[in-house]
Amino acid sequence: MADAQSNERPIIIKKVKKGRHGAHHGGSWKVAYADFVTAMMAFFLLLWLLNATTDEQKKGIADYFAPTIASRTSSGSGGILGGRTIETEGAMIANKQSPSITVDLTDPGGGASLEDMADSAVAESVAELDSDSFDEISEDAARRRIAQEEERQFQEAEYQIRQAIQEIPDIQQLAQNLIIDRTPEGLRIQIVDQDKLSMFPRGSATMVEPARRLMDLVAKVIERLPNKISITGHTDSTPFSTTNNYTNWELSTDRANASRRALLAAGVPEHRIATVVGKADKEPLIVEDTTSPQNRRISIVLLREAGDVAGDQP
Repeated sequence: MADAQSNERPIIIKKVKKGRHGAHHGGSWKVAYADFVTAMMAFFLLLWLLNATTDEQKKGIADYFAPTIASRTSSGSGGILGGRTIETEGAMIANKQSPSITVDLTDPGGGASLEDMADSAVAESVAELDSDSFDEISEDAARRRIAQEEERQFQEAEYQIRQAIQEIPDIQQLAQNLIIDRTPEGLRIQIVDQDKLSMFPRGSATMVEPARRLMDLVAKVIERLPNKISITGHTDSTPFSTTNNYTNWELSTDRANASRRALLAAGVPEHRIATVVGKADKEPLIVEDTTSPQNRRISIVLLREAGDVAGDQP
């Protein structure tokens, strides 16, 4: 009896406790419900606004939310500055005509007031003053523009002359005789005598052949420019011992005329010659030694057309 009871298995009762149903859902459904209620409220509010507003108010609301970049009229352009007009519709009538406002001076009370007339007069005076100032600025700007272009042409002419001398072996020796600079008068080209290299024989106005070839080269460059030309002859202070009263004044003038004839023969138009002057020894290049051969020179100046402006080189 005891053995039978020991062979029986014990009875185990297992109790399972179930958790609360729906605890894992949390409160997310509340957020979804709140969004739904808000959307419905906005929808009913929109329906109420559509029913309560007039057509003009609806158009104003639509224009407020419409894009501002595109043009809403068919007659005006869609650009940033295009199509602006005093009228509600339409673009500017003419491209050269600024928009204007026409005011009727005759009102029901019997005419414009003195204050309005005074304001109009002041506005017209300011407009005229602005117009005059604009004209002065424009003229000054144009003059400076001409001077800048003239300066560029002078630089190009100087470069061409120096480059041409280097390309012609026969006159390369005269490169040291050439002085090119810019003065308030214009582009100055000076052909200066050296100790053993002169444009003219001593006391003569007959140009030697190398100097004539150099003059031809200078002429081919300056004939392309429109500027008037001034030619000046200079000598040193060595006096003449002649009996016919032929002095440095006559010699410098004759050499200047010989240079003029050389330029004309090389193709420079005669109407461009403005002055031909002989100054003897009164304006020496070497002030410390007035008998220096470098004082014997021919000066050819391309005169400025724009006048002396600020910024000219001395």
